[in-house]
Amino acid sequence: MKKIISTTKAPAALGPYNQAVLADNTLYISGQLPLNPATGEFVSTEIKAQTKQVMEHIQTILAEEGMTMSNIVKCSIFLKDMGDFADMNEIYG
Repeated sequence: MKKIISTTKAPAALGPYNQAVLADNTLYISGQLPLNPATGEFVSTEIKAQTKQVMEHIQTILAEEGMTMSNIVKCSIFLKDMGDFADMNEIYG
């Protein structure tokens, strides 16, 4: 069984996809951007603020299904500049 997950507390999907899909007992979350859900604007150009915003989106989407960050099995992060890795990883950790 497949269930579409959506919340107004995270940015809406920008294309023909969903914020998340629950398939059986696995929740697949679409890639998240550091957008303010209320304005649709990027929260900052600074990687720490962007990472914090993305993590908040993920937590919000997980919470829609009663899950937390401890339920995550795999996560992929894409950086434009590997020079941002240490700052991103500080917040991600």
